[in-house]
Amino acid sequence: MSKVIHADDAVSFQREVLDSEVPVLVDFWAAWCGPCRMVAPEVEALAEQYGAALKVVKVDVDAYPDVSLRYGIRGIPMIGLFRNGAMIRQVVGARPRHQIDAELGLRTLVAAPT
Repeated sequence: MSKVIHADDAVSFQREVLDSEVPVLVDFWAAWCGPCRMVAPEVEALAEQYGAALKVVKVDVDAYPDVSLRYGIRGIPMIGLFRNGAMIRQVVGARPRHQIDAELGLRTLVAAPT
């Protein structure tokens, strides 16, 4: 069972995302965003599905606004896939879990536990 981690400042983002030794799925969101609330259960389900093979982190763009500038976030929810400290793929907008999985190429990047 994997849990979703919150990283709403530069220090925790560095530790949880950029310095991670496993791939990281990052959900960039805001509390006022309806589509963000819709995609949250899908992100949590991906955390459960991939377990320790994929770290799942939520970043509140209102709490940590510098992250939007750094990664060019113009629309939320934006879900980014990070590996070795760099964002390698991203999707914008609410999508079902299987579509997030496919668009980010999670199955080919992360071996799901059996």
